[in-house]
Amino acid sequence: MSKRGERLQNKGARGQRRAAAERSGRSGASPRGPEGQPPSAGRPWLRRAIKWGGGFAALVLVVLAVAVGFAAQSLPSYETLKATQPGQTIMVRARDGRELVEIGPSFGDWINYGDIPENMTNAMVAVEDKRFRSHLGIDPVRLTGAMVEWVTGSRSRIGGTSTITQQLARNVFLNSNRTPDRKAREAVLALALEWKFSKEQILELYLNKVYFGGGAYGIDSASRKFFSHPATDLSVGEAAIIAGLVKAPSQYSPTADVQAAVDRAKVVLGLMREQGYISADQASVDVDAVQLKEQAGQNSVRYFTDWVLPQLDIILPETNEPIEVWTTLDIGMQRAATAAIEANTPKDAQGALVSLDRDGAILAMVGGTDYVASNYNRATSALRQPGSAWKLFVYLAALEAGYTPEDKVVDTPVTIDGWSPRNSNGRNVGETDLRTAFAYSINTVAAQLGNEVGFGTVASMARRLGVSSRVDTNPSMVLGSSEVRVIEMTQAFAGITARGVPVEPYGIVKVTGASGEVLYSRQAKSGAPAVPDYVVAGITDLLQAAVQTGTGRAANIGRPVAGKTGTTSSNKDGWFIGFSSGITTGVWMGRDDAKAVPGLQGGRAPAQAFAAYMGFAVRNRPVEQFDVTLELPDWQLEPDEEALFGEPEDYYYIDEAGNMVEPGRRNPSQGPFGVEGERGPNAPTAVSPDFLEQATGGPVPQAGQRPPRRPQPQPSPKSPEQ
Repeated sequence: MSKRGERLQNKGARGQRRAAAERSGRSGASPRGPEGQPPSAGRPWLRRAIKWGGGFAALVLVVLAVAVGFAAQSLPSYETLKATQPGQTIMVRARDGRELVEIGPSFGDWINYGDIPENMTNAMVAVEDKRFRSHLGIDPVRLTGAMVEWVTGSRSRIGGTSTITQQLARNVFLNSNRTPDRKAREAVLALALEWKFSKEQILELYLNKVYFGGGAYGIDSASRKFFSHPATDLSVGEAAIIAGLVKAPSQYSPTADVQAAVDRAKVVLGLMREQGYISADQASVDVDAVQLKEQAGQNSVRYFTDWVLPQLDIILPETNEPIEVWTTLDIGMQRAATAAIEANTPKDAQGALVSLDRDGAILAMVGGTDYVASNYNRATSALRQPGSAWKLFVYLAALEAGYTPEDKVVDTPVTIDGWSPRNSNGRNVGETDLRTAFAYSINTVAAQLGNEVGFGTVASMARRLGVSSRVDTNPSMVLGSSEVRVIEMTQAFAGITARGVPVEPYGIVKVTGASGEVLYSRQAKSGAPAVPDYVVAGITDLLQAAVQTGTGRAANIGRPVAGKTGTTSSNKDGWFIGFSSGITTGVWMGRDDAKAVPGLQGGRAPAQAFAAYMGFAVRNRPVEQFDVTLELPDWQLEPDEEALFGEPEDYYYIDEAGNMVEPGRRNPSQGPFGVEGERGPNAPTAVSPDFLEQATGGPVPQAGQRPPRRPQPQPSPKSPEQ
């Protein structure tokens, strides 16, 4: 057969096989693939999914393009954006209306792109957006990586993806909320900005508007603030410092933490080197040698404004209009407080002071010896052991449980759960009275009292008067081993001045808008007493004795003063907290690193600072004598069954475990209150809630949740005087 015949024969055979296959398909038989296997049944669905997915993606792109187009059309002109200044001006006024400080944006000269040092633009691009010059407003590489990390659980949210253009859109047009809606609008606006303006224009807008901390907006304002020269003269090291501020202006500010700013600048220089903007020699520039501007001394009022202004976010609706904040701060008292802390704080130590009026209004606040050197507010943020100042709560609980200032107690060695406190002088005086034990801050008596009334009861008393920090209920807690804030302790003592009514510190009286309308006005608050009148009278008697004859004699100011000293082990902390003529003031001194301060005791420098300040603070107030008359409840005056609440033995108390117990009246003549072996259900704690309600004239505020006791007792701080 010829070759042509063979080809025709093969062609005919292929045609017959194809026809057979078609007949087989029509008859319902499964078609076979080239390897004799049925083709994938899901292939049509895959093609359909790809088709629909592509269509949906195309639709999204069309919608996005339309949105970006509309956004670009609605964007202001470049000149309008240049003229728009961000930030809100806040005028803070003292209680008499005088200006305390004006807080708001500070703007330098506008620097055109051609005049901005190349090192400055390169530093900003390197650290904030290395693909700035190539992307279209959003960085798909960073976004994809962040989404992968979020999906895999490497990070809790999608963040850190904003480009320079997105940051500009947020700073100029949006707020800082991290909602999906805001992020979507930010992305659309970024694409619109890239559509309408050049890269050079975007970078010029960004560098002249971004916030660098300390009220400085734009690189020129930042350069003048930190380096005392315009931004056109920035060196590579200075540019690295400024670029590093954008991530966290307050954390990396050279005026707040020079080392943090330097460390961050070194990171920026390393990125510039990696991305080829500078050489290895330039990257090794010594940023430690950069000359920072000498900061003029700032009034310590900034400790107060730093504490009070964040509260505007809670009490005001969101607004960008200029506002005036009328505060409680007294300018004269603030100056006196600053001078008292500066003059009396030991070398290399820090000092803090909070002064409250009888309603809780803050009259003065000092958070440290030098705001410029450190803006950390030790009056409101630092947690420190209060030492024997904590005995306020121990003796309050004892007075409430039935003690009086004249009751006899025994100063003798004692051991509680393996813990053996000692007195500062190493001696024990034997039998004495409650007033003397408090005035001279006898540790062993305080330990016995705390053990008898219950450590949980002492913690509950602190909660009643406003202490919100964690309080342990180990035996050593009676000597102040739990850390608290100065403002908390001052608040608690102010509750005694207010006859047992808890006091809430506040600093804002009202806020007015640009046209004078009142945006916020504080309403006076009234509450029920947290402790009975007779307990307030008893503790005031003890506090007055501590100043008249005890450890707080240095706090005398020529008129009635009541207060308590506190010193922790190895002289790490010194306290004095007291009140006179309706003003309550707390003073703390110590080192930030909690190292010992030679000679520091609450009865010395802190008490002297208290006296120096209070002598000025109360000078125009009438002299007030303390009411220390004890009007004891009937159950103490009439020990018979006809008394209002029956015999003391009939009282039911709550022990530390929350169990109802029926304590007996203690007999001080029988040794140190039987502390060895008389714990838990056999130890009297506090009076019943029913009694408290009738004694105070209203329901008693609920105490905070008591922290669990640790299985092993903690060692006591050896308070020298305390």
